[in-house]
Amino acid sequence: MLAQQVPLPLVVVIDVVAWGLFHAVTGYLAHRLPRHRLENDGWLLRTRAFEDARFYRDRLRIHRWKDRLPEAGNLFAGGVSKRELASLDDDGLEAFTRETRRAELGHWWAMACAPLFVLWNPPLPSVLLVAYGVLVNLPFIAIQRYNRLRITGLLGRRRRRGPTPPAT
Repeated sequence: MLAQQVPLPLVVVIDVVAWGLFHAVTGYLAHRLPRHRLENDGWLLRTRAFEDARFYRDRLRIHRWKDRLPEAGNLFAGGVSKRELASLDDDGLEAFTRETRRAELGHWWAMACAPLFVLWNPPLPSVLLVAYGVLVNLPFIAIQRYNRLRITGLLGRRRRRGPTPPAT
């Protein structure tokens, strides 16, 4: 265990750098995912039985705090910020939906790195670092799921209404 061989302040620095590195690497890997990999939700990203936009709005009150968190979708060249919709047409909404999948995967992957801290930390710091990984990433995952539910709901309503005539 690293904590027995290295001074505690250095272990803390290693932990902070490790979290930064894990977030950067998983974010970059998600950024590099090809578009076709983001067309569908898949097992991890699919909506669960308890989830709907009202769950996120009424239970988590997500609309009150989501805009206060940082957004790094355009951190890497060619990335897309999810602060606002680039386009309100169906293609723009589908592109936004893909970007919510990309962001959600990046946060799931970062959170999945948390158990690695057990390799070099004593038990209590390991638990705290894993808890940190969960507490930091879950709000971002919830935001992506909430936004995706809202956008897919809107797209579904539009498709049921039929094509919209072009503007003149």
